[in-house]
Amino acid sequence: LVWRDLKVRYKQTVLGVAWAIIQPFFTMVIFSLVFGRLANVPSDGIPYPVFAYCGLLPWQFFSQALTESANSVVGNQSLITKVYFPRLVIPVAAVLPGLVDFGIAFTVLIALMAAFRITPAIGALAMLPLFLVLAMATALAVGLWLAALNVQYRDVRYTIPFLTQCWFFATPVVYPSSLIPEPWRLVYGLNPMAGVVEGFRWALLGKAGPPPGLLAVSVGVVVVLLVSGLCYFQRMEKTFADVV
Repeated sequence: LVWRDLKVRYKQTVLGVAWAIIQPFFTMVIFSLVFGRLANVPSDGIPYPVFAYCGLLPWQFFSQALTESANSVVGNQSLITKVYFPRLVIPVAAVLPGLVDFGIAFTVLIALMAAFRITPAIGALAMLPLFLVLAMATALAVGLWLAALNVQYRDVRYTIPFLTQCWFFATPVVYPSSLIPEPWRLVYGLNPMAGVVEGFRWALLGKAGPPPGLLAVSVGVVVVLLVSGLCYFQRMEKTFADVV
């Protein structure tokens, strides 16, 4: 399923895999002009283009993985109605292809860091895969809930773009989490992607690490969502072939 999605994603496109770089790069350019230059949004002493791109990288992966996972069961209805296999494979497989786009887009971040002479600390850099795993777990946890609900209620697919748009502005992609008042930091940690984005900037840019309390809350939320999502998905999967 992963290999099929990878082959289909950029089939019959002119630019092919270059879209994995074009989208975040030009988004970064726009954000740098609007938020960095016009709005003068602070970036904790980090050059704003690098600051924004480092936040966009995990966010783009998460947003794409969440959307694909949420629509995966309905999108594979012809397969589900023909043969039995563990349905959990479908949303899990939908999350993984985004790693290829992430890897391609990551090369631009390396070039930006080199251009601005930013060198990450080796010890912090070693933690980067853990934050990527947290982003994957968050996308899968929410995707399991939405994938199962989407089978029963088809209007769920219309709420996904709105959900990701609201989630984006609740995540410190274009602004630093230091703007959030201290008493609200733990509440802000209820958004797991806040810990992921701040973790990326800490591991790559030498920024102050995410507060331990915020990160602990984020991990706890992901664990609860993932366990409950697995339980709900497995309870509902026996009806998928009949309803989808």
